[in-house]
Amino acid sequence: MTPTTAVRPWPDPGPPPRPRDLVSGPRLWLVRAPGPDATPDESVLDEEERCRAAALRRPADRALYVAAHVALREVLGGCLGVPAARIALTRLPCPGCGGPHGRPALAGPAGEAVHFSLSHTGGLALLALAARPVGVDVERVPDIGLVRDAAGALHPTEQAELAELAGDSRAAAFARCWTRKEAYLKAIGEGLSGGGLSGAHLGTGPEPAGLPGWQLCDVEVPPGYAAACALPAPERMPVQPDAAESRSARPAANSVRQHR
Repeated sequence: MTPTTAVRPWPDPGPPPRPRDLVSGPRLWLVRAPGPDATPDESVLDEEERCRAAALRRPADRALYVAAHVALREVLGGCLGVPAARIALTRLPCPGCGGPHGRPALAGPAGEAVHFSLSHTGGLALLALAARPVGVDVERVPDIGLVRDAAGALHPTEQAELAELAGDSRAAAFARCWTRKEAYLKAIGEGLSGGGLSGAHLGTGPEPAGLPGWQLCDVEVPPGYAAACALPAPERMPVQPDAAESRSARPAANSVRQHR
């Protein structure tokens, strides 16, 4: 990946990637909030997703949630060659405590070949598919008051970098750093409370700081937002995409909701 990675708009008129296509790098899509007159199609969502959508009090949040999760299912369905409504999702065990709230994944053998991540914030969602565990995050650039309150959770070097900036520059640098952190933590399956915010130095500058064993990049998003993508560096063992694609074409039947 380059320090800044391009993202495709959704709906995407191009052909969906197949599992073997993901070996060369992650594919990313940007989903915008539907217009006020749009009627989101919830028919492909599972019961848990529909319940979570209904629990969102703001219509705009509910519409974006539905649009993002429909897009996720359609992307996965196109990749695996199965209907979007039949995509089965699960959560892997938490790497910290072993509980069933780790990184979201495709259930069954398909999850060995295709990995995904989804993030949404006010008016915008970002999703990614990859051949390795992947995390993405998108956030609005916060106001300076929030930056002041939250900067203390970052790595000491990052706090020092932010202290040298002021105003809009400081807010933009904080947003870059924060999305890098969340993308990394999603890729490893940990939450924000696991110590990763302060433990890993990912930097606040225009390019992410290097992290051994990981590929990290910023993602091109509209002004006023920041986004990032993280995934482990490729293994030295050669990948056999044909076998991976054969396994991925058999989704399991159980489904639970993908996070954020």
